Amino acid sequence: QVQLVESGGGLVQSGGSLRLSCAASGFSLDYYNIGWFRQAPGKKREVVSCISSSDGSTWYADTVKGRFTVSRDPAKNTAYLQMNSLKPEDTAVYYCAADYSRYGSRCELGYGAGIWGKGTLVTVSS
Repeated sequence: QVQLVESGGGLVQSGGSLRLSCAASGFSLDYYNIGWFRQAPGKKREVVSCISSSDGSTWYADTVKGRFTVSRDPAKNTAYLQMNSLKPEDTAVYYCAADYSRYGSRCELGYGAGIWGKGTLVTVSS
């Protein structure tokens, strides 16, 4: 069964850290771009970070740049999102998605036809 499963969410105080995991099964992440998205209550889903399948290049939204780090571990077929210096405005359901590279090095694009996880909730208290 092809699926992505996120884990690592939870409740953390402002300034704290969490590491989200995105474990793939039924397929290899090696051939896919991996995107991390979030959706806060009442807001549209937004892409926060991604890592390219071709050269491992990464991209970050301005709102998380310098605080979040995306990575992948091919041996574990898992991607990660390390989140540091968390802020209350980072509170959201976080999703990972995998998609073929459709836009060259622009790994923040695509995912409409990709594989999505069900999300993990991150709550940052002030």
